[in-house]
Amino acid sequence: MTDDWAATSRDIHEITQVKYRYLRSLDTKAWDDFAACFVPEATGDYNGLVFDDSTALVDYMKANMTEGMLTLHQAHHPEITVDGDTATGHWYLQDKVIIEAFKFVLEGAALYTDRYVRTPDGWRIAHTGYRRTFEQSYSLDDLPSMKIGGPGTATYASTD
Repeated sequence: MTDDWAATSRDIHEITQVKYRYLRSLDTKAWDDFAACFVPEATGDYNGLVFDDSTALVDYMKANMTEGMLTLHQAHHPEITVDGDTATGHWYLQDKVIIEAFKFVLEGAALYTDRYVRTPDGWRIAHTGYRRTFEQSYSLDDLPSMKIGGPGTATYASTD
């Protein structure tokens, strides 16, 4: 194992951690942690919803991903290429949004393309965005037996 291979592997691991933190903090609405994933000049393009800096992106998410909105964002199959202090990443996204008050569910998938930069505080996102591969939505009225639980609730299998 060469030093270059070890350094690149460490960089890929750290970049993966940033992406996972981005997804976790988005779903848990931990906005300070979410904002810390970006450099200030980071841009975003979510299927045509464009942001020119990280403040605009974070503010939009805070304003639109409110309490009562349950979300799940999972990114899989990373393809990360490191080039010195910059990197690119391609990820496959699977997501779900449930807004029980409006009896609305959205599910979909997309392909993320991200750019990362090494900073004195570690790797950060310089650009993030995706293009949808599909999206479907439906009403909870169509699923009368569906039960939804959120933070603080749990379902356990019967021990009988």
